[in-house]
Amino acid sequence: MTTIDLTINTDLVRKILTGFIRSEITRMGFERAVVGLSGGIDSALSCYLAAEALGPQNVLAVRMPYRTSSPDSLEDAQKVIDALGVQSITIPITEMVEPLFERFPEMDAVRRGNIMARARMIVLYDQSAAFRGLVVGTGNKTEILLGYTTLYGDSACAINPLGDLYKTQVRQLARAMDVPESILTKPPSADLWKGQTDEGELGFTYAEVDRLLYLLVDERYSPEECIEAGFAPEFVRQVMERIRRNQFKRMPPIIAKLSYRTVGYDFLYLRDWGT
Repeated sequence: MTTIDLTINTDLVRKILTGFIRSEITRMGFERAVVGLSGGIDSALSCYLAAEALGPQNVLAVRMPYRTSSPDSLEDAQKVIDALGVQSITIPITEMVEPLFERFPEMDAVRRGNIMARARMIVLYDQSAAFRGLVVGTGNKTEILLGYTTLYGDSACAINPLGDLYKTQVRQLARAMDVPESILTKPPSADLWKGQTDEGELGFTYAEVDRLLYLLVDERYSPEECIEAGFAPEFVRQVMERIRRNQFKRMPPIIAKLSYRTVGYDFLYLRDWGT
C-alpha cells in the first residue's frame, strides 16, 4: 500500500484560516459571523476559527435542534459556546418541518433529512440578517467531493474555511485548537435521525476514503494507479462515481450563454472594474 501522509502543519493552517475569515468578512463590509453549531466536529472547528478571527463577541452560534436530535449534541454545542464565550441562540426547527412531514407521510429519511437541513439554513440566514453577520460554512473537503451534503441546506454559506481540509485534517486542527474531547471522539453524524452516522450512511470510513481522495484529487492518480497503490477496485469505482454524480452540487446554477459576457463564463471577477 502506498504511503499517504495527510498530516498538516496545524499552526500554519490555523493562521491561514483565521486570516481568511477576517479578510473575507471585512472585505464584504461586515464584522460579524454566524455559525450553525450542531455539536459536531466541523461546526465546532468553524466556530473556534471564527471566534479567533473576529473575537467571540462578533460570533453568533445558532443551535437548531429537531425533537429527535441527540441531547448529547446540544450539550456538546454548549461546551463550545461556554469555552469560547461566543453569543448564542437556540431555535428548534420541529414546528417548522413537521407540517410538511405530515403532508407526505410516505416521505423517507433522506427527504426528511434534506428538509431539516434546508429549514436550518432558513433560520441561519434569518439570524444572519438580524445579527448583521455572514454565515460561515462548516463543510469539509471530503463531504464536498462526495456530495455528502444538502444543496441549499448545510452546503449554503457566505464563506467556507474548512472546504479544503479533508475530514482527517479537520480532526487534526480541531485537536490542536482544543475542541472538547467529547466532540473529537464521537462518531461523525448529521444528527438528522436517530442512530444516523456519516460513515454508516456512506458505507466506508473517513480515514480510508480520505486517503483515496487525496490520490485521486490532489495527486491526480488514475483509477488504475489507485488500485496499484492498494485500494480495492470496487471501492475506487464507488468513490469516483460519487464524485462524478455530485458535480452539480459543487457548481453554481448553470446559465445558458446568450451574450458576450455571461455570469459564470466570461464575467468572473470585478478586477477589471478597478475595484
